Amino acid sequence: MTAPGTANPYERDLDKNPGNYAPLTPLTFIERAAHVYPDRLAVIHGTRRFTWAETYARCRRLASALARRGIGVGDTVAVMLANTPEMNECHFGVPMTGAVLNTLNTRLDAEAIAFMLDHGEAKVLITDREFSDTVARALEKVTTRPFVVDVDDPEHTGPGSRLGQVEYETFIASGDPEFPWRPPADEWNAISLNYTSGTTGNPKGVVYHHRGAYLNGVGNILTWGMPQHAVYLWTLPMFHCNGWCFPWTMAANAGTSVCLRKIDAALIFRLMKEHRVTHYCGAPIVHTTLINAEPALREGISHRVSAMVAAAAPPATMIEGMERIGFDLTHVYGLTETYGPATVCAKHEEWKDLDIARRAERNGRQGVRYLVEEGLTVMDPETMTPTPPDGQTMGEIMFRGNITMKGYLKNPKATHEAFAGGWFHSGDLAVMQPDGYVKIKDRAKDIIISGGENISSLEVEDVLYRHPAVLAAAVVARPDPKWGEIPCAFVELKPGAEATEAEMIEHCRAHLAHFKAPRAVLFGVVPKTSTGKLQKFVLREQVQSAQAIE
Repeated sequence: MTAPGTANPYERDLDKNPGNYAPLTPLTFIERAAHVYPDRLAVIHGTRRFTWAETYARCRRLASALARRGIGVGDTVAVMLANTPEMNECHFGVPMTGAVLNTLNTRLDAEAIAFMLDHGEAKVLITDREFSDTVARALEKVTTRPFVVDVDDPEHTGPGSRLGQVEYETFIASGDPEFPWRPPADEWNAISLNYTSGTTGNPKGVVYHHRGAYLNGVGNILTWGMPQHAVYLWTLPMFHCNGWCFPWTMAANAGTSVCLRKIDAALIFRLMKEHRVTHYCGAPIVHTTLINAEPALREGISHRVSAMVAAAAPPATMIEGMERIGFDLTHVYGLTETYGPATVCAKHEEWKDLDIARRAERNGRQGVRYLVEEGLTVMDPETMTPTPPDGQTMGEIMFRGNITMKGYLKNPKATHEAFAGGWFHSGDLAVMQPDGYVKIKDRAKDIIISGGENISSLEVEDVLYRHPAVLAAAVVARPDPKWGEIPCAFVELKPGAEATEAEMIEHCRAHLAHFKAPRAVLFGVVPKTSTGKLQKFVLREQVQSAQAIE
């Protein structure tokens, strides 16, 4: 034991210096891939092909072009893009300038996009022609219009117009392919901004740092057991939690990204066969789409395909279906605030001896922490004491570690509340099972997860209340074999008023992104407490009972 007053000899004269310490950043992944495997394919999109050397040069050109427009540390570059080479390049080119990448959800409406552009103070917006209608309306609403760069992807053959001052290829052609980017001065610096779905009021801006992006980029490889040079199909939107950090993962893996603009079973199976795709990710609906596709479409896939699904409660039928079509499924769970996946349902050899239904039950749990996440627990959020591992006592899932967000942009109150007690509070209610695996039982704040997208019941209710015939409205999740969950609305009409289900759905679609609108509307008296509070638990029981009868 070191004597009192004596300096620790392992700290004396052993300081950090450029030779023994460097800030972690996923930007080094692409530099290495281009250096070691310059001629390997990095990206495939339709007829376009880019090697790692070419992709690295394009990213540096993008960074250079942005820098020449004055973009640097602390600035925001927003992108409204599909899964294309340009979107992949933005994950490297934007942070190479020191700026922060804000990937916008292409499914949102103009009002939400305008809010995000203003709140994030985007100086540049890179947008795909497919989304020009929504973006044009959003730009009419912003306080300060960003510089707009259009992406004219030859794979998009539908409608859309250019909105910006320059097209992407022309823009990056003006940049230097040898742009001398540097790693961040501090790995804690922000690398990206991702917005939540706005469960109450406006969405919150979740800030990621370089350290977390680096670690989860590597963590995906370790957790999934990805072999070097994997071939990854982009069924998961790259806008969603930066594609669960997989743009950075694929650079670390020196693999090949096969881009995909939209989910289409026939196209997915064709790409799997043509490029021998080894890995893909998605919400339950993606996997369900493949399970229910014509079996003939799968013919010719003779190699192993690994799939990753993230959902609070993936249907057991989906897990069983994936096994039956021969795809190896890994279940993960996380939030925007945890860089995407932060837990994994790690499999055990002995589970193979169970029947398929019991294997599906085991694999349907949220599981244990990612290797690069330092803490996962279920606690009473009031007392901050762990719940017993009895599979019965509910608490809140909490995380801590390097793949937990920096915090919420310009929202210190929400950040403080999220990290109360030194843990990140997920808002998801779960139990700890005897084997140490977490299993979600319910969700706080009545979030509905439909097709991988979060829908706020409060937001939908607010729109329903705008209809002149509505006296009371409540929205709950209804299980759905295709989407996982769909919004189900209970509507109580004003005395003497009349309305139809179709009318209510259309009313919501006129004021919300279409995926948020209820798919079913039931009319009647909405149950309330003596103080007038809606009793949603009663409605959930009704939905579950009706589902069981069906």
